[in-house]
Formats: sequence, C-alpha cells, structure tokens
Amino acid sequence: MTSITSIEFFYDPISPYAYLAFEQLPRALEGLSYHVSYTPILFGALLKAYAHLGPAEIAPKREWTYRQVLWQAKAQGVDFQMPCQHPFPPLPLLRLAAACADEHGHTNRWVTQQLFHHVWRGGADAADAGRLQALSAQLAHKFGVNAAPDSDKAKACLRANTDRALQAGLFGVPSLVVGGKVFWGLDSLPMLRECLERDPWFDQGGAWEGAAQVGVGTSRLPIGAARPEPTALRPNHSA
Repeated sequence: MTSITSIEFFYDPISPYAYLAFEQLPRALEGLSYHVSYTPILFGALLKAYAHLGPAEIAPKREWTYRQVLWQAKAQGVDFQMPCQHPFPPLPLLRLAAACADEHGHTNRWVTQQLFHHVWRGGADAADAGRLQALSAQLAHKFGVNAAPDSDKAKACLRANTDRALQAGLFGVPSLVVGGKVFWGLDSLPMLRECLERDPWFDQGGAWEGAAQVGVGTSRLPIGAARPEPTALRPNHSA
C-alpha cells in the first residue's frame, strides 16, 4: 500500500514566490502520493524575528524581485499580474484566511487560491477596502471555528500559526515542511520532490544533516556579540 506524505505549506499572500509555488506544486509533485495543509502566517513577523529586511524593502532587490517573478510566471504559464502597490498591509487578508481556517489553522486549497488570486491576478490594489469586503463576502460560507476575520479567535489563530512557524525554524515564505525538514522557496520544489521519492541524500547522517555542521569562519556581527535567536510571538503581536 502506497503511503501518503503530509506536507505543510506555510504562506503569506503578500509573497509572489508563495503564489508561484502554490500554482507549481501539483506539477512539481505529479505522480506522488501526498496531502498538503496550507497554513497562513505573517511573513513580516519572521523578518522581525531575525532582524532581516524583506526583498521589497531593499530598492534594487525589489526591482529585481518583480522582474524575476514576472518572468517566472511567464515561463511557467501562470496567470500573474503585479498588484498596483506592493508591498501592502497583509493583515486583513491573513485574518480573512484565519477566519476560514480549520481547527488546526489550515485553509483548504480553494480558499488559499482565492486569497492568492485576489493579490496576483488583475493588477488591482490588494488592500482596497471594497475589494477586501467583496472577497470576505465570497469566503463567508467558509468561516468556521475562528468566526469572523476581526474576531479574537481569528487573530489568535494567525499568531499561533506564525509562532509555530518560528519554532519550526522557518525564516521565509513559501516554506514547505515534511517530516521536520524545511524546504524554502519556489526553487526548492525539485528538492522537495526528491525527498518525497526517498532519495538517500536526505537520509539520517547524510548530506542534509551534514550541511548544518559547517563552521562559521567570519561574521558581520561585532566581536563578542551574540547572534539573535528568533523570538516567539507574544499575545499582543500585531497579527
């Protein structure tokens, strides 16, 4: 009997790479037996935890990022347009996602798709109040254990998801987690496939674990300064 592998797909709709990975995933893993749980998290909280700037916060990198994702979408045949403003405040979309989540904090693929399409199709303003209201009405029949997007339950769900992502070692989106292994980014999908195909490269004691043993030869941190550890989200976090 073929076993089904569980994959957890951590995402924030603000990330174009998360959307492209979402669209590419079925093709990348075609023929394999797997189940995906989609988990909305606040990407900005990961950046804050590691004192790191996002791609859109570094001007030259921002321009390159937009050019690259537009080209990648063309290469993959994905319907993709940049929103008229990016980055944008993601919390309304994320809380809407949390309102649609199940008791484990996961959104189903259809809900996740609607969130991504809201941002990455049509070139409109993802933060427009009227568009958000229309999307909320479209998804209202999926509101479940976490009630409405502005409820304390939805906010707590998003905080819990993001906190769990930090505890799992995530630092960016998209991140796909299988058996404790974190695969980051759109370009990690071929690597994920080989892991699911039981390539011995991923076995215990192999190259996967060995990569973590490489020593640090130099650092830009001041001498004697401790490298910051990611901090778990506190109850009053903006999520």
